[in-house]
Amino acid sequence: MPREKVVKVWDEREVVYSPKMWAILWEKREKALKIMERLKDFDPHVYGSVARGDVRKDSDIDIIIPYKVPSFLVELALEGLVLRRRIVMATPWHLIKGHIEIDEETTVTFPLINPSDREIEFYKWGGMLDIWGVKTKERLPGVNKKLILIVPTEKGHIEQEVVGRESEVAKLLGVSIELVEERVKILTRRDSIGRTGIYLNEEVPDWMSFEEALKMIADRDSNVRRKVRERGGI
Repeated sequence: MPREKVVKVWDEREVVYSPKMWAILWEKREKALKIMERLKDFDPHVYGSVARGDVRKDSDIDIIIPYKVPSFLVELALEGLVLRRRIVMATPWHLIKGHIEIDEETTVTFPLINPSDREIEFYKWGGMLDIWGVKTKERLPGVNKKLILIVPTEKGHIEQEVVGRESEVAKLLGVSIELVEERVKILTRRDSIGRTGIYLNEEVPDWMSFEEALKMIADRDSNVRRKVRERGGI
């Protein structure tokens, strides 16, 4: 799929959803809820377009557990659904996460080290909705990959540019201004130089736990080892 680029909206734009788009949203929400019900003991949240509402047919369903939890408990809750397991780290300075792929569009993510407040804010930036919000058909504002603020309405959503509205966006989303400024800088830079890749994206063998796989990676990678020591992993 082509990389989404940062776009300039300048003035706000209203998008009215078609019956087909509403149907896609509720179908993805229903699918997310079934998985979140299995994970209800771990405060699961759906984030991104499924939380905001601005979905497409090919939109991913991304579910996050917002704190460190033993991986075997997550896998036990998802027994029979696990397709693939990966350990992911965007850069040497970012959170180390476990990814459980349910199918080609659905992923459950959980930290393998204790996350910082800023790292949890990252999910709120894109829209982060708990299980009750999914059940009650709530929709939350958030920023998409094109750096556009999506504000839900009864008919669809309003789109607004983030650049120039950083303080307003931070307040609306309940995140720090520093996070907004950081995301603007990263996404506009990525747009000009292109995506630089991901630091770590390693599949976990069926016979190995996430924690065992992380220890093996940490033994050979000083950046991972340092992060684990700082944040209480393994």
